[in-house]
Amino acid sequence: MSKQSKRREALLYHAKPRPGKIQVVPTKKYASQRDLSLAYSPGVAEPCLEIEKDTNNVYKYTNKGNLVAVISNGTAVLGLGNIGPEASKPVMEGKGLLFKIFADIDVFDIEVGTENIEEFIETVKNIAPTFGGINLEDIKAPEAFEIERRLKAELDIPVMHDDQHGTAIISAAALLNALEIAEKDIDKVKFVISGAGSAAISCVNLYVALGAKLEHIYMFDSQGFLSTDRNDLAAEQQKFKNPDYQESLAHAMENADVFLGLSVGDIVSQDMIRTMADNPIVFAMANPNPEIAYDMAVASREDIIMATGRSDHPNQVNNVLGFPFIFRGALDVRATKINEEMKMAAVYALAHLAKEPVPEQVNIAYGETKLIFGKDYIIPKPFDPRLIATVPPAVAKAAMESGVATAPITDWERYEDELYERMGSDNKIIRLLLNRAKMAPKRIVFAEADQLDVLKAAQIVHDEGIGIPVLLGRTEIITELMEQIEFDADIEIIDPKSDEHTEKRNYYAEKHWKNRRRSGVTMYDAQGLMRSRNYFAAMMLNEGDVDCMISGYSQAYPSVVRPVLETVGRFDGVSKVATTNLMLTKRGPIFISDTSINIDPSAKELAKIAQMTNYTMKMFGLNPVIAMISYANFGSSKDPHALKVREAVELLHRTVPDMVVDGELQTDFALNAQLLQKKFPFSKLAGKKVNALIFPNLDSANSNYKLLKELNSIESIGPIMLGMKKPVHILQLGASVEEIVHMAAVAVVDAQQKEKHQKDVKAPE
Repeated sequence: MSKQSKRREALLYHAKPRPGKIQVVPTKKYASQRDLSLAYSPGVAEPCLEIEKDTNNVYKYTNKGNLVAVISNGTAVLGLGNIGPEASKPVMEGKGLLFKIFADIDVFDIEVGTENIEEFIETVKNIAPTFGGINLEDIKAPEAFEIERRLKAELDIPVMHDDQHGTAIISAAALLNALEIAEKDIDKVKFVISGAGSAAISCVNLYVALGAKLEHIYMFDSQGFLSTDRNDLAAEQQKFKNPDYQESLAHAMENADVFLGLSVGDIVSQDMIRTMADNPIVFAMANPNPEIAYDMAVASREDIIMATGRSDHPNQVNNVLGFPFIFRGALDVRATKINEEMKMAAVYALAHLAKEPVPEQVNIAYGETKLIFGKDYIIPKPFDPRLIATVPPAVAKAAMESGVATAPITDWERYEDELYERMGSDNKIIRLLLNRAKMAPKRIVFAEADQLDVLKAAQIVHDEGIGIPVLLGRTEIITELMEQIEFDADIEIIDPKSDEHTEKRNYYAEKHWKNRRRSGVTMYDAQGLMRSRNYFAAMMLNEGDVDCMISGYSQAYPSVVRPVLETVGRFDGVSKVATTNLMLTKRGPIFISDTSINIDPSAKELAKIAQMTNYTMKMFGLNPVIAMISYANFGSSKDPHALKVREAVELLHRTVPDMVVDGELQTDFALNAQLLQKKFPFSKLAGKKVNALIFPNLDSANSNYKLLKELNSIESIGPIMLGMKKPVHILQLGASVEEIVHMAAVAVVDAQQKEKHQKDVKAPE
């Protein structure tokens, strides 16, 4: 994708379907006149009067306790500089989005039109009663230091400048673990710092608080070494003057134990890394290009412990590991400030979490067999679901112990449950899916690449590194469309009907005929079928010329299912394939099966569908909790339709007792954990959060998933094929570009999983 295309895509993302990235939504009913009279006049007077009596009641009756202001004047926007308050708003909205998806914190972004310190401080102080916390963002130094210092002193709510403290907290956690691995003491190591801005200053201040010695710190800014004879330094930089003059960064790095880069890219060479002490720790965190590229650094010596700010390499120092969770903990105890004790608690919590066994969900997301504490894993991954229940409690406890908490927590087990529940509205599963696909991209044949939306999806798949597209269709149309969308990559294009591919077509035909000759297929038939893109694509997959297949955008579902069943076939032991749809609901991801194929499955077939759904959910890194759906509950009806579901459940309980599955159950009981626990405490699902629904027939499953999708604007991934021998996935007619991209990622992950399964099967031999 060209630079211009990427620019248009970014602009379109922010402009459509409605401008911006965040919105305000009601949290109370508003359908009736009674609702409105409670929400506003006259009912609203009652909470107003209660707050007037006791200001702390504002936390009881309003959203103040979960509302953070992201405030900037746009004077130091990352990579863009002083672009002004209006131009910084998209960044602040983005920060608000991260607060919401990682910690369920609501945000108002506030852009202040002044560079005057006093005016800025006064503005923030005047609006502070609205908020439970203040996140300062993208304010240039040295003003940022003074603004934060004053606001922390003059306000009674948490204030944090994330540009300073976020990086400091995450890098400090990584540093503690790196030093442990390197077997070095923080008070004895030599630090070289490239960069002397607010982030670097904050990092080093925190390192000093952890035990680093000032005399062991050698800091450089754009003008050179911070020596004792410098008289151009800000007050915050003065303490880092070192009398041991260093003529250059290269000279300083000789025998250094730790390098911290928060400056500009590509200023450190391999030779400079080689001069460092044994087991050197290199944190090159300039964005978008680190001070030395990761691959170059690790190639320079084997004993290096390397971290960057990038997500495409191990040990990403990412602020998102810190600020959402720090504010979450501070808000939940109504802390009056974020103090050093709370920041230090976050450091130790993150450092400790990296040493704990990693959930399979995280291993799957990052394409790892097993993430283990060591050189390549010194800091938790941003997608680790344990962060929400690890960092906030640590911060909250530190707030209580340091005396700044005004609403202490007493039931920590309940608090942890509440934190996990908050994440029910967040759907990290797409990010997990895409990230895992990128770890080992596979060749994907798009059987309808001469359709514009399919081609756009293939372009995204290519540009994002999700997979390697192979484009099937009319060559002249594909090339013309590629020019239109500026898709200029070197991509294989195949027209199954062209003379150019006659040899390959005949080869596939002979293979297909040999497989199907006892099913009434003649050689002539096979040759004709190979002119069809779905048969041709399926044979490409069969013969290993591609790793996975996507089709179905422009054709009815059955017309695509038949070719792939006749060519690719079913997985061993599967008599009938099925499909599942992943619904990204407010309560979390829910799988619905079978949504597209089996009209009225038998009890045995239902049980198999449940098993295949269970397997697929594990592929996504989820722990399946499956409800077998009916109009009846546990024997309340003797009708054959209900009996069929009951029989399927009995079969599953008998043959796969480890599966967490039960029924027959009505949908409301399945989805309402409290109701299920109260009425049916004996159920295997009691006290658990159901995340899969197996419906008794195609009518109910298909209707329900489409009802959810359209009425509630719920995003859906699928139908995901279950039981196919090879990774082939069929789109719904007219699927959106985004849906096609997601299905392509599913296909890649499916291919990865099947490849791993084959290796596991062969391993004993």
